Amino acid sequence: MIRLSETQRMLSPRNGALPGLSGLIRGLNVDGPLLGGLLLIAAFGLLVLYSASGENSGLLVNQAVRLGVALAAMLIVAQLPPDFLRRWTPWAYIAGLALLVLVLTRGDVGQGARRWLDIGVRFQPSEAMKLAVPMMTAWFLHDRQIPPRFSHLAIIAVLIAIPTYLIAKQPDLGTSLLIAASGVIVVFLAGMSFRLILGLGVMAIPGALAVWNFMLDYQKQRVLTLLNPDSDPLGAGYNIIQSKIAIGSGGLFGKGWTNGSQAHLEFLPERHTDFIFAVLGEEFGLFGVLSLLALYMFVIGRGLYIAVQAHDTYSRLLAGSISLTFLVYVFVNTAMVTGLVPVVGVPLPLVSFGGTSMVTLMAGFGILMSIHSHRKLLPH
Repeated sequence: MIRLSETQRMLSPRNGALPGLSGLIRGLNVDGPLLGGLLLIAAFGLLVLYSASGENSGLLVNQAVRLGVALAAMLIVAQLPPDFLRRWTPWAYIAGLALLVLVLTRGDVGQGARRWLDIGVRFQPSEAMKLAVPMMTAWFLHDRQIPPRFSHLAIIAVLIAIPTYLIAKQPDLGTSLLIAASGVIVVFLAGMSFRLILGLGVMAIPGALAVWNFMLDYQKQRVLTLLNPDSDPLGAGYNIIQSKIAIGSGGLFGKGWTNGSQAHLEFLPERHTDFIFAVLGEEFGLFGVLSLLALYMFVIGRGLYIAVQAHDTYSRLLAGSISLTFLVYVFVNTAMVTGLVPVVGVPLPLVSFGGTSMVTLMAGFGILMSIHSHRKLLPH
């Protein structure tokens, strides 16, 4: 009878010395299903982006490089334990506020807005606040009463309002509202009485009127265009009208990859950034749209599952907020392109061309993976 040597026994996959791909993924604190969903969305995005950019190989390579940087950021963040993230959350929040103030005083101006800092690498500090605000809100609620008391809600409102105001001053109303939403989601996940929710809903009406008075003329025009885009078909309503034409002409299965007339004949504006969803609808039809939305829903569902499995309040609130905020990003972009909400310049996650936004998103998913891999399993 032949016996295995000690070396052969150690190298046997059954003994775990060669764990394979699944073992490697676990060793890197990466959640396999979540990573798989993200990679499928990104691959689909590269396919659509190539067509939306007019088959521009250089832009595609640029996006692939940015995706690689974003994946590296995700892997790095995934190695950081949630307890470490929680301890450093206040400092990250304060640093983010300092960068926002710096943007208003010394930031680069582009397309009529002051949103960028150039420190050798040009980036938008407002993107970092998409993580810093929900992290700070979850940190504040971590060791306090759940559901939060009114006094705690007042403090949270200030924590959310400061970065929201600084970003709105750039001006970047779309990003400021998304960041405010990420903090509010944490509060809702912490539990709120129906009476308080109803009261906030009533207060939102005069609040919306107050916001309207502070909005710039072009922002007001976007809202008015939403109500009647045909009032100015060659001006303010042009983007929405062309986007609807593109999506509607795609039918069930689309016109085929790189065959979209609206995009390739340059009727569709911002087709590789904000309006890339319209290119998807025209070239891949309803089937392609539903396929991408199904991938988004899978990623969001996996994120919520990780939130449920988290072992402490901070991790549960943060994971839930990151997952639901990702849902808000998807909804706002798709609703904007289909004319359900005003145009606010929100990219389609992991599909639209962009760098800082993609890195921020993947870093957020790195936090989810860290929470999942470092969870404390209860004994059976």
